[in-house]
Amino acid sequence: MWESLVKLFRIPDLKRRVIFTLLMLVVFRIGAHIPVPGIDPKALANVFSRGGVLGFLDMFAGGALSNFSILALGIMPYINASIIIQLLTSVVPQLEELAKSGEEGRDKIAQYTRWGAILLALVQGFGITVWMENLGVVLATGWAYRFTVIITLAAGSMFLMWLGELISDFGIGNGISLIIFAGIVARLMPQFFRTFSLIRLGEVNPFLFGIALVVAVFIVAFVVEFQEAQRKIPVQYAKRVVGRRIYGGQSTHIPIRVIQGGVIPIIFASSVLLFPATLAQFFEGSGFMKSLANALSPDSALYLTLYAALIIFFTYFYTAVTFNPVDLAENMKKYGGFIPGIRPGRPTVEYIDRCLTRITLWGALVLAFIAVVPNILVELTKVTTFYFGGTAILIMVGVAIETVTQLEAQLLMRHYEGFIRR
Repeated sequence: MWESLVKLFRIPDLKRRVIFTLLMLVVFRIGAHIPVPGIDPKALANVFSRGGVLGFLDMFAGGALSNFSILALGIMPYINASIIIQLLTSVVPQLEELAKSGEEGRDKIAQYTRWGAILLALVQGFGITVWMENLGVVLATGWAYRFTVIITLAAGSMFLMWLGELISDFGIGNGISLIIFAGIVARLMPQFFRTFSLIRLGEVNPFLFGIALVVAVFIVAFVVEFQEAQRKIPVQYAKRVVGRRIYGGQSTHIPIRVIQGGVIPIIFASSVLLFPATLAQFFEGSGFMKSLANALSPDSALYLTLYAALIIFFTYFYTAVTFNPVDLAENMKKYGGFIPGIRPGRPTVEYIDRCLTRITLWGALVLAFIAVVPNILVELTKVTTFYFGGTAILIMVGVAIETVTQLEAQLLMRHYEGFIRR
């Protein structure tokens, strides 16, 4: 691997791309520490110590939200807009036609996603600004200050979106994913060093921390294994004679991923369960909201049970929305493809749907396991200073695999051995 890394920097084009990517990530980390004016740091730290949806969003912002910096919204408006557009593409016929109309249609959908991200950034910026005022974090008040902060937060989010597209065009890997990856890693490193300092002071058991690290390594290996796992449905294409040429006749397969929904089901489930705790911060005098927030605290058995159940539900829901066996069977029939032993048409749809249902069950159980185990590990080891949940693990592993795969392809194009030797 180290030899391949040295060869990577010997290629001028790849060297320039890697350095550009690293510089853009440095710009992101600098922006995450430039605060919005008029904020009380002590009150802000007190708010984020309570947890809630803000703490969950702060993970994607790389700590920028807890600093209430100009990049406080992070890349979440763009991610939410992408998810909404993706879901609408499966429901709205006009968007579905655009998605199937080639490069021009995909460019229009990307433009709709950007406009949606701007709208969501303005709405989220307004909500967070008013929320901070209600919690006593903001020192200044008035609509002039609110307008300034909202525009600043929205502009920071759009800047990150532009930064991600620059990385995708001129760097290595997917820019949006790398920004999220850098934010998560930036939060993990201070936690790691803080835990070591507490071990020196005797406040954290080093043996239990070692167990937590070993289990974390096994969880990462488990995620890597299932992140790339697929169920391959064999497909045979019949030979067709067009003029003097013969087309088709080759064998291929339909790859169905075990974790079809990726990290999205965990994001949905976390947002739903953290919402009551966030509402309780608005209604601090309500006994019902306070008891509901205590019942749904992340260390309770009820929370873990509902968390796992919601992940399984959203995995099936997202897979059903984004994967259509009917369209897949029709396209196969249109181009003369068939599954060996299965008749084209409705039997093919039923077979693909049956395979998808079974593989989605295993994917949902794996996601639930990945999301719940870190919480259980914290309760058993009592190491609360070093924690990364299932969402962070899936994002880190997925982005790392995607980036290494792109570097591998670039090296193989230039006749070098890649990072992975078989």
